Amino acid sequence: MREEIIGDCRLILGDSISILPTLAVDHVISDPPYEDELHKAMGRIQRNDGRDMVQSLGFEGVNARRAVIAAASVQASSGWVILFTLAEGVRAWRDDLQSVGAKWDTTCFWIKPDASPRFNGQGPARGAECFVTCWAGTGYRKWNGGGKRGVYTHCVNTGRQGEHPTEKPVPLMMDMVADFTQLGQTVCDPFMGSGTTGVACVALSRSFVGIEQNERWFDLACRRIEEAYKQPRLFAEPVQKPVQDVLI
Repeated sequence: MREEIIGDCRLILGDSISILPTLAVDHVISDPPYEDELHKAMGRIQRNDGRDMVQSLGFEGVNARRAVIAAASVQASSGWVILFTLAEGVRAWRDDLQSVGAKWDTTCFWIKPDASPRFNGQGPARGAECFVTCWAGTGYRKWNGGGKRGVYTHCVNTGRQGEHPTEKPVPLMMDMVADFTQLGQTVCDPFMGSGTTGVACVALSRSFVGIEQNERWFDLACRRIEEAYKQPRLFAEPVQKPVQDVLI
């Protein structure tokens, strides 16, 4: 296991299943592997424009580990557990999260106006992804969105670094972090990938814990988060007002 501390971010190279139960954080926001059905389909997809299609994402589908991930996420979090999934996985995630005591909230949607078309032309392409939300803390759920709808519209290719195959755009993750977390809280991403959630946390003055088992993506996340600290932060640390000494 390798660990890097960058500002308020703690980055851990290792297996999230073994590391996550040792943590205590305010929220878990993450993009776990997709369902097995998508992984199995990737090698069968044929493009009709002559170009090669991605044959593998480099990691296994989530089905066999979903219940373990759900339990570890709920155990680590004292607030929100928010996990991206395909529509096919929503009910399974709900059942596994509820089975370990989380309070199910709702399914939200990321609308992708520039999503790729279905290259084989044999049906509609996916124009959206889901993320499930549940509350792992005590008391009432807390968020900053008021009555806002759980629909987030962001182009896939805005604010992306571009190397990781399932990287989320920075503006999307900033919206989510701003809506679901509070200034100074700690957000954990146990499937950190290239570190986009950490970049959003840096910009919004949240602490961050990221776990990633692939060394290539871990190193990329470290570089991106270091670069994020060089950029202006949207919420600067409060500055103590000077107090004048008593003259008499």
